[in-house]
Parts: sequence; C-alpha cells; structure tokens
Amino acid sequence: MNTNVIRRITGATALLGAVCQLIELPLYFVYSGAPPDSNILTRSLFGLVGLTFYVVFMTGISHLVSELGPQYRWLGTLTSTAGLMWLAVAFVGMGLEVGAVIQSPVDIDPTITVSGTYILYGTISKLLMGLFLFAFATSVRLTRILPTWTAWSAYVLALVNWAFIPSMFFGNTPAHFYAANGWGTTATTGGILMLWLLAVGVTLLRQPSPANSTQPQPA
Repeated sequence: MNTNVIRRITGATALLGAVCQLIELPLYFVYSGAPPDSNILTRSLFGLVGLTFYVVFMTGISHLVSELGPQYRWLGTLTSTAGLMWLAVAFVGMGLEVGAVIQSPVDIDPTITVSGTYILYGTISKLLMGLFLFAFATSVRLTRILPTWTAWSAYVLALVNWAFIPSMFFGNTPAHFYAANGWGTTATTGGILMLWLLAVGVTLLRQPSPANSTQPQPA
C-alpha cells in the first residue's frame, strides 16, 4: 500500500479515535451520583469505538517509522507494542465496567466497579501510556516523520503520565485528584492525551509527505 495512503489512514484514525473519546469523557460528569446504566453503556460504546480506531493508528505509526530503514524497525515496533498494550488494558477495564452493568438488574454504584479496575485505569495505564509516548517521541525525533513539536510534547506527556504512577498508594476515590482512579489520574491526563492525539491526527492528514523523510537522523 502507498505510504501516503497509510499516513492518511493513520492520521484519520487518530482523529476519529480522539473525537469518540472526547464525546465519551463528558458523559462521566453528567450525574453527581451513581449514573444510570444507559449512561455507562453509551459512554463505553464511544470509548470502545475510539480505542478500536487507535489500534489502526498504532499499527500505522509502526509502519511509518519502520519503512525509513531497518535501524528504525525496533523503535517502530516498541512504539506500536507499548501503544497496543495500553489499548488492551483500556479494553479490559472498559469491558469489566460494562460487564458489571449488564449483570446487574439495577443501577450500580460506579465505585464498586472501579474498585476492581482502578489499577488498570491508573498505574498500569500510566506506565504503558508513558512508554508509548516516550517511544513515539524518540521515533519522531530520529526519523522526522512529524514536526519536532510532536516529539517534545510527547516527552512532556510521558513525564506527566509517569508522575501519576504512585497514585495507587492514594486510594481509589474518583473525587480525589491524585487517587488511583481520581479525576486527575484518569480524566485530566486522558483528556490531554486525546487532544494531543487529535492534533497528531490533523498533522498527519495535513502533511502527506514527511518533511526531510529522505534524510532521517542517524540512530
């Protein structure tokens, strides 16, 4: 398949995935108490569709990096592997949340569900998300498949995510900023990542030909 086509598909899926998850995010804050099943199922549907788009994005990034030479193949593989592992964790966490709703005939307290998945949404996700961002940033810096700002912003986001790794020691109350599943650990960092992926997707679509792609930095 033509590289420019893969680049456009990669950009489009990053954009569509971010849009789906930006629709999902506000649905977590519609109700002050336990949300109805319809709310949980609706937001989860948007989230699952968004994650599916990201699977294509992660695979595309690996191709775009690896095609510039065998010396970059390891970085491309590391980037996509870390990203896909993060998505797998997100799929599992969301699946557990939806499964609890389907099995319950009445409205459930979301804290009951979260208590079994807060490590997935918190520490584990932050570890893998940070690894993906760091590998992505290094790949972009060396291959120049995207503008430099995408690399340095990814490094910053990686550090931000890693800063929330110890949140597992601070309980699992969603109302607390630094809790394992607190609004800072999950909603804030997740929202920033979605906006970043949205910007990356737009950049990929607007620049079908990588700048200086014929002269990548030496590994």
